[in-house]
Amino acid sequence: MQASAIVFENPKFLSVKPLAVADMGELDVEVEVEYSGISTGTERLLWYGTMPAFPGMGYPLVPGYETVGRVTRAGHNASLTEGTRVFVPGSQCFKDARNLFGGAAARLVVPAARALAISESLGERGVLFALAATAYHAASRAGTQQPDLIVGHGVLGRLIARLAVLAGASPVVWETNPQRRSGGVGYQVIDPAQDTDRRYRCICDVSGASALLDTLIGHLAPGGEIVLAGFYDTPLSFNFAPAFMREARIRVAAQWAPDDLAKVIALAGDGSLSLEDLITHRHEASQAEAAYRTAFGDANCLKMVLDWRQTQ
Repeated sequence: MQASAIVFENPKFLSVKPLAVADMGELDVEVEVEYSGISTGTERLLWYGTMPAFPGMGYPLVPGYETVGRVTRAGHNASLTEGTRVFVPGSQCFKDARNLFGGAAARLVVPAARALAISESLGERGVLFALAATAYHAASRAGTQQPDLIVGHGVLGRLIARLAVLAGASPVVWETNPQRRSGGVGYQVIDPAQDTDRRYRCICDVSGASALLDTLIGHLAPGGEIVLAGFYDTPLSFNFAPAFMREARIRVAAQWAPDDLAKVIALAGDGSLSLEDLITHRHEASQAEAAYRTAFGDANCLKMVLDWRQTQ
């Protein structure tokens, strides 16, 4: 079997072309893709060729780990049935390109355990579950604390803020771009230049700005924590003395775990976590190059979704 897929041939050069797909096993399902999202974090680094050393890195590659589709075939021992709408956080099914992260394609073959059933009513909003799980892992799972300052009001920052409000917190969000300061419900979004508060207990940075650590440390309360929840393509450093004076803690939030994903699917399913007003742009998958350039170059674009329904 073959499937149309987005292939990053080299940095800033992509094609949409058919690739050979691995055979389906007894525990696998075939998913006909409806929508996939473009990540402005990791995929931006792949697009520009600035991704740090990472397992599976290299070109050509199939990007994408934000996919929604429908099961069209199920292996004999698969746990899903045909017709189920699912979220798929990437795949390893393409033979002629690296699968990093392998989800931006018209059709996928994945283990049934990797395809999670979601509500029919979610539609394209289902692509947001990878970011929602990342947000939950950073600041809402057991052993973490809710941030009282979030740096960045993109989709990830908004989801972290929404989860914080859901938990009873009232965070402040820093956003340097005036175009992105709207949309806060239950929390305030401000220009960081106007913030004089130096006693934040937990600061969650999703900006990906590697030069920001000293500024964040300067706004910490004694014993406070900085959570690095962005993806950074250059080394991070900080001045020791201010961090020492505050006895600062720095935590790196790793990739979400399966239970994080299950939790946010449940929260969205019962209406507790809103995924509204986060998708701002859409393109047919056949127009992928224009979509990627908009996703990475237009400050008004929070989340770009590719529509695969006409590219099967």
